[in-house]
Amino acid sequence: MGCELARLTVVRHGQSTANALWARALETGDAELVGEGTDAEVRLSPLGVEQARALGRWLAGVPVGERSGLVVCSSYARAVETWDVMAGSARAAGIVPPPHLVDERLRDREMGVLELLPPPAVRARAPEEAARRERLGEWFYRPPGGESLADVALRVRDFLTELRAGDTAGHVLLVAHDAVVIAVRHVLAGIGDPVPDDVPVPNASVSSWERDRDRHRDRDRDRDTDGRGTRLRLVEFGSVRHLGGI
Repeated sequence: MGCELARLTVVRHGQSTANALWARALETGDAELVGEGTDAEVRLSPLGVEQARALGRWLAGVPVGERSGLVVCSSYARAVETWDVMAGSARAAGIVPPPHLVDERLRDREMGVLELLPPPAVRARAPEEAARRERLGEWFYRPPGGESLADVALRVRDFLTELRAGDTAGHVLLVAHDAVVIAVRHVLAGIGDPVPDDVPVPNASVSSWERDRDRHRDRDRDRDTDGRGTRLRLVEFGSVRHLGGI
């Protein structure tokens, strides 16, 4: 049996070109503003690169005893690029970044036929889907060929179960997407947690959980979702203090 995970930090990637386009589409209502290529290929915007550099400086500022020993990234380009920029920024500050892995289960929510279509474009091209999405809500809505947020939570649960069953004592850092951050929060909250509502996860934000060592709990009552150890407690969610107004 492996060691218990002591701390988990999840970073959302910096602003992507698709995030910037989405914001413009919402502001203008322009149904012709749509992304190109595939979601997996979307890169960081210039602002996103600056945000990733700030994340690297934040990483370099973490006290030695609290630094992560492993990084796991989404396979999507914007997440990998965020980590690459973070690692370079940390090296420039004199810190050797931890090793990293890529795991497909941390990819963004798959949107199927609606991939890279901002809301104005969806309403113009697929009004019935836009209405169904509004009726069902984000947690349960599954676009044709895509995933609901509930689907994302299932693969994230599988990832976390494997992570916590392995030899990962200490601190693990994930670099992923807003859907993954929301799913991690839901899974780690445990059985009976209500379906998440509108939970904003800013670009380049930091969310973290840690094993509670200060409170004495009933071990059976507070077992993890995979049946092992004490539950990880939410410490902060969606923090952007390290961005300094970027």
